Amino acid sequence: MRLEQIAAQVVRCQRCPELRAYIAQVAREKKRAHMGSDYWGKPVPGFGDPHASVMLVGLAPGAHGSNRTGRPFTGDASGDFLYPALYRAGFASQPNATDPRDGLQLRGAFITAAARCAPPANKPTPQELRNCFPYLVEEFDALPRLRVIVALGAIAYGAVIKLLRERGFSFDPSAAVFAHGSELRTTKGRRTVVLIASYHPSRQNTNTGKLTVPMFDAIFTRANELLARGADEDPSRAARARGSVHPSSRREPPSSSETP
Repeated sequence: MRLEQIAAQVVRCQRCPELRAYIAQVAREKKRAHMGSDYWGKPVPGFGDPHASVMLVGLAPGAHGSNRTGRPFTGDASGDFLYPALYRAGFASQPNATDPRDGLQLRGAFITAAARCAPPANKPTPQELRNCFPYLVEEFDALPRLRVIVALGAIAYGAVIKLLRERGFSFDPSAAVFAHGSELRTTKGRRTVVLIASYHPSRQNTNTGKLTVPMFDAIFTRANELLARGADEDPSRAARARGSVHPSSRREPPSSSETP
């Protein structure tokens, strides 16, 4: 299935009626700072390069970020931290992400999430995550050039582990532990995909210094190293902690602040 088809299914999704009602309510009531905005108010599909070699997985759309703009990590503090890092690493055409029509393009990268609707209190339920999981699998299948996955936060990390198991990748279970900068090498036949863990770029983490600019840059530096050297290298020595086409641009179907 093509990414455009998956995006159209995500936008139309009704698997969580209460969650759809919640994001529609948020879009109607709005936030005072965005009273003049036309909120997206629907599930948010992935965004990026259809030939991506790196996939970033976040938690869920922010109520007044992605749920307002319709594009992952766009219009909130998490995106203000993420996109400059992607730009510095060469994965984004510009450091700013304010609106789906801002001209931003991703280069070799695709951004998605474990949950596609903004959940109350930024906490999707286990059932909501299960309902969204098939979309993550379909996006993975539609990106056959993927060699590196960056999980932004522990919940995203768990979703990626489940994804890799679902698709028959083998790895050392004892090494599948979330820690900032940790790496997990997974294989299926001759294909290797390396999972890199990162703290989520939420305000909760960036304002407290739990996640700093150098720490975040190190994640994408390592992703570039893996792509340059070949993701089949053994990342064990690096596993220890290390210091675009999108439907919302048309505002018509078809086409994270997320917690740590």
